Amino acid sequence: MIINKDSLKNAPNFTRNYTEDLNRYFPYLKLVVLSDNEEIIKVIETLFQAGITKNLSKLRDIHLNDPKFSSFSDLPPYDLKDYQNTIELEELKFISITDYSYEIKNPKISVFGDTAIVALELIQKGMLVDTKAYTGEHMSIDGRATFVLVKQPTWKIAHIHLSKINV
Repeated sequence: MIINKDSLKNAPNFTRNYTEDLNRYFPYLKLVVLSDNEEIIKVIETLFQAGITKNLSKLRDIHLNDPKFSSFSDLPPYDLKDYQNTIELEELKFISITDYSYEIKNPKISVFGDTAIVALELIQKGMLVDTKAYTGEHMSIDGRATFVLVKQPTWKIAHIHLSKINV
């Protein structure tokens, strides 16, 4: 069970040592208590981990399924996308890339109540596979990313903007 420790700040009978308090009340559960920042970066890592694990069902869990959702990608098509198109294109991307890896560098997380903005540098690598021609092409994308997340009740990605850096 994962609990956000920021939500426990005003809870009665809890001290500053949230994990010990929770383990005292629920000794039969293994509890992990995360701060908002830890929870937020975990959501973003889940997005990119889908490229490694190919567990694409998690993509629907971390994106806000709402008409307000939007995204820009670092791969074509470059137009503004909605929730459904984003999920489909992320699934296609991660299915088409083998040996996928990523590195998140210098994340800056700013939390404003139930909204968070994350800016980071991102390196993605892998082999783009053409299954019809049985060919592959190494890819490496150095880029920047900005995410907007909302808490409803867990953190969900509401907007993504990925862009390549020409090095």
